[in-house]
Amino acid sequence: MRIIPAIDVIDGKCVRLVKGDYDQKTIYHDDPLEMAKAFEDHGIEYLHLVDLDGAKAGEIVNYGVLEKLVSKTNLKIDFGGGIRNRKDVDIILECGGRQAVIGSLAFKNKELFFEILGEHGSEAVVLGADARKGKIAVGGWLETTDINVEQVIGEYHESGIEYVLCTDIDKDGMMQGPSTEKYQSILKETPGVKLIASGGIRHMDDVLKMEEIGCEGTIIGKAIYEKAISLKDLENYIL
Repeated sequence: MRIIPAIDVIDGKCVRLVKGDYDQKTIYHDDPLEMAKAFEDHGIEYLHLVDLDGAKAGEIVNYGVLEKLVSKTNLKIDFGGGIRNRKDVDIILECGGRQAVIGSLAFKNKELFFEILGEHGSEAVVLGADARKGKIAVGGWLETTDINVEQVIGEYHESGIEYVLCTDIDKDGMMQGPSTEKYQSILKETPGVKLIASGGIRHMDDVLKMEEIGCEGTIIGKAIYEKAISLKDLENYIL
């Protein structure tokens, strides 16, 4: 299973929010590049880079951070936050991003989303299925829809999506454990989907559980920054 540390960016700094609440922000590091290099030094190959400024503004803001990390490390980076059109995806991939994580656009303009998927392929496009109480949330998690997360993942997988990054917003930044039962349900209902679990990871036992149930990858954020999971722990897991 892929280990994917998260760097969430506001004003060029590494931060974490609680349940996506911009008013509950903790700054953990002034320089995302230093964090990224620390991950790489411990054998980590992947990074989840989130443009929180962009998610809130409705347009990409921190693509310069992506360019910097791509040029200064060998990490394979997926980028999400603020993607609202075809040009945004082009920018991410041209900047060296490995994958574009598309959330709001995928549900607000389904036709365009699948056009983008057709243009760039299923290896480059990740469906960002972020949910609050089982319903998809969009617009930087500020708006909750009536779209059922499990149902829509199945539908989009049938239409060609391979990678799905699913975040349980109520778990995000809480370090109270991941939504194991929800992920199990998704994997059971949509066999073959490459599910990336996000939200609530608190220690290595949670990581091992995500592997056990069949997740393709796991996003780890606050647990790293709060040192509940050390980079050495992750290095040992990878090796």
